[in-house]
Amino acid sequence: MRIATFNINGVKARMETVLGWLDEAAPDVALLQEIKSVDEAFPRGPFEDRGYNVETHGQKGFNGVAILSKLPLEDVVRGLPGDDGDDQARWIEATVVGDRAVRLCCLYLPNGNPAPGPKYDYKLAWMERLAARARDLLAAEEPAIMAGDYNVIPQDEDAARPEAWKDDALARPETRAAFRRIVNLGFTEAFRTRIRGSGHYSFWDYQAGAWNRNDGIRIDHMLLTPQAADLLADARIESEIRGGEKPSDHVPVWITLDA
Repeated sequence: MRIATFNINGVKARMETVLGWLDEAAPDVALLQEIKSVDEAFPRGPFEDRGYNVETHGQKGFNGVAILSKLPLEDVVRGLPGDDGDDQARWIEATVVGDRAVRLCCLYLPNGNPAPGPKYDYKLAWMERLAARARDLLAAEEPAIMAGDYNVIPQDEDAARPEAWKDDALARPETRAAFRRIVNLGFTEAFRTRIRGSGHYSFWDYQAGAWNRNDGIRIDHMLLTPQAADLLADARIESEIRGGEKPSDHVPVWITLDA
């Protein structure tokens, strides 16, 4: 089972880019963030024509997450538990059944800037709710993945210029500590189990020639329960797509599971 997470930065603005990527890369499952569309306006047809089942949790003009799967999707849940008043569309989960059933959680974690401030408080509170859901996933003792745009730079090696991010909400000590607490519950960070060292990024800003200078950061992650980690065959970042026509500022991050 080949699974990709991809912040597409607007499904309508990036439609041709995303469809071209799906045609070429053909993931079994694609977890999308920042679809920036309400559910009823999401252009399902071109994805369904390519054999994908489509589930969305959208919001007008902002946020929004989706799961595209060539395999059946079951038990779909929209919204991260823990705050009934949170109306931001940042979480969708479902079970996909291949040779094994895998619980897929697609997330778009809040950016949190400017920090400190109310937006940063919301980010940290959201991460606490994420930790609670993570504990439940671990307790189920089944293959599960929490994947998406975490808006977290875990370590200095995950930024080309770490000094430029030290006061940013993506790299502040409180953010990194919250991320570590989740991983240390018992998750495997898929990419770092396969590839070590610096120079591996999943986001390049549109400004100041960041892509051409490889001035990137790694903020798109896949966290696997032990049962999913046992199935992990490969993980990689598809960085070359950032150099294509009308790209997102993010690129796909992949895993392959023996499932």
